[in-house]
Amino acid sequence: MANVPPAKISKCETVFLDAGGVLIWPNWARIANVLQAHGIAAEADRLAAADPFVRKSLDVAELLAAPIDGPGRWRYFDLILARLGVSLSEKTAAAKSVLLEYHRTDNLWEYVPEFVRPALLELRTLGMRLVVVSNANGTLAKSFDRLGLSSMVDVLVDSAEAGVEKPNPRLFDIALQRSGADRATTIHAGDFYHIDVLGARAAGLVGVLVDQANLYEKSDCLRIRSLAELPLLIRDGR
Repeated sequence: MANVPPAKISKCETVFLDAGGVLIWPNWARIANVLQAHGIAAEADRLAAADPFVRKSLDVAELLAAPIDGPGRWRYFDLILARLGVSLSEKTAAAKSVLLEYHRTDNLWEYVPEFVRPALLELRTLGMRLVVVSNANGTLAKSFDRLGLSSMVDVLVDSAEAGVEKPNPRLFDIALQRSGADRATTIHAGDFYHIDVLGARAAGLVGVLVDQANLYEKSDCLRIRSLAELPLLIRDGR
């Protein structure tokens, strides 16, 4: 496919949405509390501020070949701490163990920003079919039920359950099949260029990058700062 993105979104009937960084974020308050309980000075707002920069540093094809939050390979957490000037130690390892166990069973990505639910409702008003397509750990459905988001989307596709991860186009194909969506009228919005945008393109979809901190100014794709901007992008294309 051509690397030049369309100027506008047109003929859109289905929206695929990444979960983390688009609909849900880490619970930085919980993370800060665990770190502090292990003697590590960390504030929730500083952790949250580091997040988009760490995600950008990981947005490299070679680094993303292995799951970011896979067992023993949670580079994301280590890089968040490094950005705050916290050196890895027995204390950080102990805190990480507690956090990873919670993530394994309940999912640390449990913070829903205020703009998410209104944006989902607005997309519904526009007649969009909504499908979550996420590189997750098998707890996505449980987590969305707990957060009250399951009823706001039509289909949830968890990579752990599907057996394949983005950017492999097979995960998008699975989502198309399960949702009954038409490839030609489906877009995908996610926060990683190499996973979400290029993965969507490989599957024949238009990828929209959710660039929270405006770190991808030179990217060759459509960009929005948050899900709140997606309804307008779709509306402008009609």
